[in-house]
Parts: sequence; C-alpha cells; structure tokens
Amino acid sequence: MQLFYGNPNRSFYVREITRKIDEQINSVRRELANLLNIGIILSDTTNNRLYYEVNQRYEYYEPLAIIFGATKLSKITKGKNLSVSDKSGGVADMKLLGNIELAIYTGQFTRDDSSGIDFLLVGDINHNALTKFITELEASEGKEIRYVLMASDEFEYRRQIKDRFITKVLESKKQVLIDKQGLLSN
Repeated sequence: MQLFYGNPNRSFYVREITRKIDEQINSVRRELANLLNIGIILSDTTNNRLYYEVNQRYEYYEPLAIIFGATKLSKITKGKNLSVSDKSGGVADMKLLGNIELAIYTGQFTRDDSSGIDFLLVGDINHNALTKFITELEASEGKEIRYVLMASDEFEYRRQIKDRFITKVLESKKQVLIDKQGLLSN
C-alpha cells in the first residue's frame, strides 16, 4: 500500500513490485488480486505487461493516502521535507541538490512518454550533486533517466509564453514531488 500511495501517479508491474517490496511473486499476485477486487488499485496492459496503480477515485482514497503516503507527499509539496523514496525503499535526500522550487516525475515514471522527459527540476541546483543523484536514480531504476534542469526564472518565462516543451510536460501525466512556490497552481 505504501508503494502505491507513495507514488500515486506511477504504475508498477508485478516483478517490479516484488523487487521493491522484497516479497514472493505469488504473495504479491494474491494481494494485487485482492486490492484490485476491492477497487483500491487499477490495472492496465501495456506492451504485454500488466501494470497496477492506485485508484485515485476510490471512495476511501483520501484516508488511505493519509495513512500510507500522502502525508509524506504533502510535506514534500510544501517544501518542508525534500526527500523522495527510491526503488530500494531507502530515501534519497534531495535537499543536497540545492534550492529546488519544482520537481516532477513524468515519462517512464508515469508511463506517459508524451513529455519526452522523465524528470524535471526547477531551481538553483548544484550540478555535481545532481549528477550523483541522477546516477543513483538510474542505478535504482535500472535505466537511463532523461532529465531537464531549469532556473526558476527561465521556467516561469517559458510557461508564460506557452513554450511547447513546458506545455507538454505540464499536460502529461506527472507526479509532483516538490512545488515550493505553488508554481503549478498559478
């Protein structure tokens, strides 16, 4: 439940779930079937893989989100706790990257490749720390991460002129990790 509620816009396939939570595949399949029957999660088939994600329209989504992960996400969104769970279940500390105004997962994290990227960072970021962070993220994901780093003023300017790239990123399916200044609510 923490995996799904901690990553509300992200889909996972069975083997990925078993690796992340370190459980047997049969146990995972049984619990996924139970969660699917109740309506807590949804399934979708893409490229011959069955993906599961949390059902945000489930009648008890809000209380479950508070119990299993949204509290952490709301702290992240408010900028109080700038840490994100990585695939191994540990925590990658984003505070070390610098002053992050906005951080968004999209692309392979949400199975929506329309944006053309996987990770967007906006703010004043330490490039060496970012390189290390991305390397660790790629290692935990097992694939290359396409990311974009932008200064806050550049992001705001490109958003105001309705830049095609920024528009595509903001319209794609995304998981907002950090939005300190409420950039996406403006």
